[in-house]
Amino acid sequence: MDYVKVARELLAFDTSVPPGLRYEEVMDYLKPVFSQVGFETETVHIPREYSDGNEPRVNLLAHRRQPGKPRLIFYAHIDVVPAQGWEAFQPRVENGRIYARGAADMKGGLVALLLGLDKVKGKTLKYDTSVMVTTDEEVGQSDQLRYLGRFLEPLAGAYLFDLDSSFGYVVIASLGAIQMDIKVKGTAVHSAMAHTGENAVEKANLLINALLDLKREVVKRKSKVDAHPSTGLARMEARLNINVVKGGLKVNIVPDECLISVDRRLIPEENLVEAERELVKTLSGVPGVRWEIDKVFRIPTVPPLSADPVTDELAGIIRQVTGKSGKFGEMGSGDLGHIAALDWKARHFGAGVIRPDCNIHGKDEFVNQKDIEDLALIIARFVAS
Repeated sequence: MDYVKVARELLAFDTSVPPGLRYEEVMDYLKPVFSQVGFETETVHIPREYSDGNEPRVNLLAHRRQPGKPRLIFYAHIDVVPAQGWEAFQPRVENGRIYARGAADMKGGLVALLLGLDKVKGKTLKYDTSVMVTTDEEVGQSDQLRYLGRFLEPLAGAYLFDLDSSFGYVVIASLGAIQMDIKVKGTAVHSAMAHTGENAVEKANLLINALLDLKREVVKRKSKVDAHPSTGLARMEARLNINVVKGGLKVNIVPDECLISVDRRLIPEENLVEAERELVKTLSGVPGVRWEIDKVFRIPTVPPLSADPVTDELAGIIRQVTGKSGKFGEMGSGDLGHIAALDWKARHFGAGVIRPDCNIHGKDEFVNQKDIEDLALIIARFVAS
């Protein structure tokens, strides 16, 4: 397989979400590629009620079913975040790197999977194997995943190999998340008559100060799960960030509304309900401010897959191929982990091609060709007898 050609063609599709308009074209491109590596494909149209009100989405499943063997399902997504300021969908290859939006997050991981499956085409696999190629991961896809589950049975006890992961080790845990939009209310008046109104931006600042006090406590919370050395952390850590503040119409108008967006990341030992209650208690403790929660997005925490013979085996294969390995928690979040563990009763772990310096979501995102080649070899050794 000419994987560089496949990567360039796949990366040329602008699958930015929003709006997510070219998903079906990508799935049509991938179907013959999966057929070439010996997998049967199945297109799944996601009904609107399972796609958060978006246009009906198209997902792709690929199978080499061998009932009676342990169940293994690879996970990938083809959506990417939007890009500005560079030719993000005109892939270029320079100095052993492939540059494009989604090169590392995570079309490069999907290319590595295809190359790995090509290496074992015609060989006996150890697993009853399927691949799920999904959409809308960058904006939330839990309902889509739940709908896909009916096409992937049996799921209980299955292994979910998440390719949307870091390179060089086995990811055994990830962070939970609460993303909360808080709308602060005021009363708009002419700025010269501010004493007759109520400034929502200034009131929002009082809430921000309280949240920053909470942040100082949150970031002290450390997991028992090790973080990979490339993160600069010894163990996974909790996070609280105020990442968006929007308010005001014009410099001479006292604003009547201000929006604060809070991103709270939870270590595996934390509880989603308790963490949300803590946020609300902090906001409620600020007197004289009118506010309401406008929107909340939640990703529950799940226990780490710390002790499992399959993840031990994968870690050993990674060491054979790269010289280094281990099992670590990832300082990121996603819907798959909690759907796999809580809904499907499956075992979720991952390995991919993302490195800290690949600049995912940024300008000139890239993936190392060597990492694609190494991950392909790792996958081939992992799945083949």
